[in-house]
Amino acid sequence: MKDQQGWKAAKQELTFVDKLTEEENQFLEDNVAEVSYRKGFNIYSMDCDCPGVLLIKSGWVRVYMLSRDGREITLYRMGPGEVCVISAACCLGGMTFEAHIDAETDMEAWLIPSSAYRRLKAENIYVENFTYEKTVEKFRDVMWVMEQILFMSLEERIAIFLMDETERRESRELKVTQEQIARYIGSAREVVSKTMKHMAGDGLIKSGHGKVEILDKDGLYALL
Repeated sequence: MKDQQGWKAAKQELTFVDKLTEEENQFLEDNVAEVSYRKGFNIYSMDCDCPGVLLIKSGWVRVYMLSRDGREITLYRMGPGEVCVISAACCLGGMTFEAHIDAETDMEAWLIPSSAYRRLKAENIYVENFTYEKTVEKFRDVMWVMEQILFMSLEERIAIFLMDETERRESRELKVTQEQIARYIGSAREVVSKTMKHMAGDGLIKSGHGKVEILDKDGLYALL
């Protein structure tokens, strides 16, 4: 049985809901489903069918691309209360995305299947507008990542990642490996390791055994 209270709260993120006809709203109610994914599960890639629009209940997803040499470049991440429309890329009217979406943690979400969402988008202009607004919103995040790669030093990119993680996890001690950091920022582990060693020597961080501790947050900010 669907968690009606949870769904009622979640669909407030769908700003088009109050613009649906009674029939369209019932169609949405009949088609939305609760789904769960284990950490590491590939939710979407160019090689598989798009599942549909995800409203994240708990956990995090990571959207990333692969460089020509196989390195992962994280574009953005999404967590509880956010709506992922790229997971319904097949509904975006000719727009293609060479992106992958993985469950970064165990997660639960509401899923509007792509076939159902495509029908609502075709019938209701407000659904279409919502779709493109969300797409453009995330495109800004992608552009920010590209600017980092093109114009920032590796030390600056690592500092930004660590500060973002500190804020997201509300902790100065982060369980993250250098391999993961390299994957998130689109670099090589060896280069990240060397750079973080210098940062540790400057007293900014302490790194080892799959953990990074922020020792001098102001010092990290000063790098930017």
